Amino acid sequence: MTQEHEASENPAGDELLTVGTASSLIGVSVRTLHHWDHIGLVSPSGRTSTGYRQYSADDVARIHRVLVYRELGFSLTEVGEILDDPSVNESAHLERQRELLAERIDHLQQMVCAVDQMMEAQAMNKKLTPQEQSEIFGQDWNPEYQREAEERWGDTDQWEQSQQRAAKMSQEDWQRIKAEGDQLNQDLAQAARNGVEPGSERANQLAERHRESIAQFYDCTHSMQVCLATMYTQDPRFTEYYDKLEPGLADWLYRAVAENARVHGVDPDNAAWE
Repeated sequence: MTQEHEASENPAGDELLTVGTASSLIGVSVRTLHHWDHIGLVSPSGRTSTGYRQYSADDVARIHRVLVYRELGFSLTEVGEILDDPSVNESAHLERQRELLAERIDHLQQMVCAVDQMMEAQAMNKKLTPQEQSEIFGQDWNPEYQREAEERWGDTDQWEQSQQRAAKMSQEDWQRIKAEGDQLNQDLAQAARNGVEPGSERANQLAERHRESIAQFYDCTHSMQVCLATMYTQDPRFTEYYDKLEPGLADWLYRAVAENARVHGVDPDNAAWE
């Protein structure tokens, strides 16, 4: 270890830190400490025989005071004037810093409240724009899907519930949902490819994951899930979407959902939106 990274003691017995050690301890770059020394803001109390800077406990305390005043928005020149004012002692410095920090905290808390109010207002009305939806869902997203869904289900409680939940979701939430949905689709396709039998434990687990993915937006019963899965086999667009992932996947998913619903007391042949 070189002298630049060692700590030593001065004749008075105080531990002296090299600039590298002081930098690591305080979280200030060596370059910054060099600059502060150059402008006379914080000059180290000692030097090694080879000229390396050495900082005492008082030097470190002064660095911390500089950091607080800088955090409060003072320029380096102003900080130097404050710290070198002979009429102000250390206790007065600490009291003044506490007052300024308290004011800063109060101001930041007001800003937090303002942002909370903005978020609340946004949550009540925000809908993802088509551009945002495209960014999140990729090239396959079509804004017509949402308009069609509103025409079909707009008067249901589930639609209202889904709109309320969706309005509170951040872009990160949508990205998470997209990633989880992609993984679910991969797992569904793999199960169909591997010949997993609908009604088996594995198929039922996947059917439950499918229902839970929908339940992020509204409370989806097993009966509702069967209605949705039926649509996958009857609407050519949905059939094409799933069958692109794996030939016959739309039908396999319907059968997996239907058999899982049967386990939960739902007759798939008489499933209703309830």
